[in-house]
Amino acid sequence: MLRTYLRPVAFVDSPVGLDGQVARLAGGLLWHSAYELIERDGARVRRTLVPVADADRLPDAVQPVRARLAEPRPPLRLGERTIRFDQPQVMGILNVTPDSFSDGGTHPDPEAAASAGIAMAQEGAALVDVGGESTRPGAAAVWEGDEIARVAPVIERLARAGVAISIDTRNAGTMEAALGAGAALVNDVSALLGDARALEVVQRSGAPVILMHAGDPRDLHARTLGPQPVLDVYDWLDARTAAVAEAGVPRSRILVDPGIGFGKTLADNLALLNGLALFQGLGCAVVLGASRKRMIGALSNEAPADRRLGGSVALALQGVMQGAQLLRVHDVAETVQALRVWRGLRDEALVR
Repeated sequence: MLRTYLRPVAFVDSPVGLDGQVARLAGGLLWHSAYELIERDGARVRRTLVPVADADRLPDAVQPVRARLAEPRPPLRLGERTIRFDQPQVMGILNVTPDSFSDGGTHPDPEAAASAGIAMAQEGAALVDVGGESTRPGAAAVWEGDEIARVAPVIERLARAGVAISIDTRNAGTMEAALGAGAALVNDVSALLGDARALEVVQRSGAPVILMHAGDPRDLHARTLGPQPVLDVYDWLDARTAAVAEAGVPRSRILVDPGIGFGKTLADNLALLNGLALFQGLGCAVVLGASRKRMIGALSNEAPADRRLGGSVALALQGVMQGAQLLRVHDVAETVQALRVWRGLRDEALVR
C-alpha cells in the first residue's frame, strides 16, 4: 500500500524578498523553501525534493498535510493560563520519584518539590510536568495510590502558586487525582493505551493531552521499529491521534511526542531528531523530550546523566530548528537562555 508524507526542508533565515518561494511552518519562527515528498510502498521508499513555489503540483494525497504544516498551532489553554506556540516554549521536568534516571530522590518532600517547580516557572518554564513514576528501563511499577500520594500534594502547592502544571502518568486514577488537584494537561508516555480508562478521563475532563510514541504500552522500551523509524513513528502517531480525536478529544487539544529513547536505538533517535519537522504534518504541536537522555552519553564518552547539559541544550536547539513547539527539559534556566539567544538571532534575520 502506497503511503505519502511531506517533510519541510531547506529552511531559510528570513522570508524577506522570497514571496511565493517559502512557506511558514505552523505559524512559528521558521520558513522553508522546499518539501521532501516521501512515497513508501512496502520496503521501497522514494524521496523527491519539491520547491515551495511548485507546491500546487504535489499529489492530491498530501495537500491536506501541506495545509496542516502551515496552520498555526492553537494556544494551549491551561486553566487561567494560555501558552502560545508562535515561538518555542519550555516544560520543566519535576520528578517526585526515588528512582528516575536523572533526578530520582532529588526532592525529598512535597514542599521541597513545589519550591523547585516554582523556581522553574520563575526561570521561564511555561509549565511544570510533575511525575511520580519512573519510566526508565527496568524501573519497578508503582501502585497508583503511591503515585497519587507523591504527586497530589506537590500539584496542590504549585497550583496555589499560580504555576501551570501537567501530570506525567499513564494511570487513569492518577490523572483524575492530579487534574482535581490543579493539573491542567495530561502527559501520557503510553498515549492513553496503558490504562483502559485513561482515554475516557481525558475526554471527560476537557484537558489537553500529550500522546507519546513508545515501543509498547506494556513494555515502553521494546523496539518495534523497522528500517524507516521516522516514518514508522509518524504512522503510529497519525493513527493514534486519529483514534483519540474520533473518541471525542479534539485535535486542538492533542500534542504529540516522538518518544526519544523509548524503544529506540541511537540511530533511531538521531534520525527522529533530524526528521522532526515531518511530525508537523500531523497538525498538532510537537513535544520534544531529549533532556539528559542516554543518547547524549552514547555520543560523549558515556557522560553520566548529571553531566549532559551541553548535549541537552544542543538537542533542544536542534528540535526548535525543526519546528518543535514544546521542549521538556530538566535544566530550565539554561534552555530558556539558549532559546532567547536563538530568538534574538531569528528576530535579527527578519528585520534585515
